[in-house]
Amino acid sequence: MTASNRLFRWRDPYDLAGTEALFAAAMAENAAFQRENCPDYARILQLRGFDAARLAAGDLAALPPIPTLYFKHHVLLSMPERKLLVKATSSGTSGAMSRIGFDVGSLARGARMVLRMTRYHQLLSPRPCHYLILGYQPRRENQTAFSKTGYGFTFFAPALSRTYALVWRDGSYRLELEGLRDRLLRCGRGSAPVRTIGFPAYTYLLLRRMEEEGVRLRLPKGSMVTMGGGWKQFEGRKVEKRELYRLAWEVLGIPEENCVEFFGAVEHPILYTTCRSHHFHVPVYSRVIIRDPDTLEPAPDGTPGLVNLLTPMAASMPILSVMTDDLGILHRAEECPCGIASPWLEILGRVGARDIVTCAAGAADFLKGGGGA
Repeated sequence: MTASNRLFRWRDPYDLAGTEALFAAAMAENAAFQRENCPDYARILQLRGFDAARLAAGDLAALPPIPTLYFKHHVLLSMPERKLLVKATSSGTSGAMSRIGFDVGSLARGARMVLRMTRYHQLLSPRPCHYLILGYQPRRENQTAFSKTGYGFTFFAPALSRTYALVWRDGSYRLELEGLRDRLLRCGRGSAPVRTIGFPAYTYLLLRRMEEEGVRLRLPKGSMVTMGGGWKQFEGRKVEKRELYRLAWEVLGIPEENCVEFFGAVEHPILYTTCRSHHFHVPVYSRVIIRDPDTLEPAPDGTPGLVNLLTPMAASMPILSVMTDDLGILHRAEECPCGIASPWLEILGRVGARDIVTCAAGAADFLKGGGGA
């Protein structure tokens, strides 16, 4: 069994201490595969003077990260496209989209991760519920990752109904919060729990509108508010999480402990789920390096910097180390009272593309002249 497969079968999803050697072996294994099967990625590693021995010895920072911005303009594949069973894109709010694909082995590892994480955080339930998806109604033409993950979330418990915020009407998506409000009013008179999943911006807009209308519900026990993704074009209306928790309780009767948030990226398909203290602890399937924005050297714990995400999950593409446009802080496990024994990531916000300087910049210039799709 490969090191990557053994890692994604690990019983404790937060046992970072017990998986340090295995994670380094899985990353070295994945890097060797990508270098052998993706010529453009091999050129990136060569340009950056990558030393495979350092990675095998556990020096994860030695692996050159590729910025998510790069994937919005280049497609790097390590196997024929016909082997990609699932394809997804980023939201494309900046005008360009990352295009990512996964083969059967990568999907199997991802499925084991999702099952382990949802069990750990008690998100799986045999009790049927109504789903409100504050995101896109699925369409074959819509390949965005969120449309796929939002629909996938509705299998954590049997679905009695699915109601979407972004509905396809007359050739475009339209935001229809009224339909969600009406569904919630009907659910409030029933006995089945309700689960919401979606962008925090739409969650806030819906709950705030209902509060202004004087709506006060007490949804059935077991109902949950779950959120994922950023505020994107609603950045100017962003509110503190505490305000969202207050609205969930005041409007829907859902307590704070039933408010859960997810973090991830289409270029880094790892499920980060908040603990009971609302922190994103790093699971065994990934590691996080915070890099100094000026030097790109690893920054000490507790220091803000650019978020570099690592995982050996995918064989189909070289997304084993990506540099996001997020600013974040990596905190020690002891700084969270929940008891999970792994560090946790605090996302501070995003930086503009012009402000991101990455160690793959030279490779980007190279590929513009001779490689990449």
